[in-house]
Amino acid sequence: MSDTLPSCPQCQSEYTYEDRGLFVCPSCGHEWKAGAEAAQDGPLVRDANGNQLQDGDYVTLIKDLKVKGSSSVAKIGTKVKINRLVEGDHNIDCKIDGIGAMMLKSEFVKKA
Repeated sequence: MSDTLPSCPQCQSEYTYEDRGLFVCPSCGHEWKAGAEAAQDGPLVRDANGNQLQDGDYVTLIKDLKVKGSSSVAKIGTKVKINRLVEGDHNIDCKIDGIGAMMLKSEFVKKA
């Protein structure tokens, strides 16, 4: 089996398998893409439902979010366009109408 499938890049286990275009390691649970598909322009960011997000996608807030340093609240259901995805805790850089530029956590949005 190890001659056709790559070893896990995290734990070096040889017992990997392929599932829907991803390689999966049953030992540590790590999932990855192989070869040219693995190269990405930015960080891998997923919404609350597990959908992969990209720059330019539209997302909807799934929770009312208080705006730090202001009395404003970004309401649930607000549609937001992602300007860019960044590394870190707040990994979505966007602009919300009526509020302005904000950084959001991907766990509080779903892909529209």
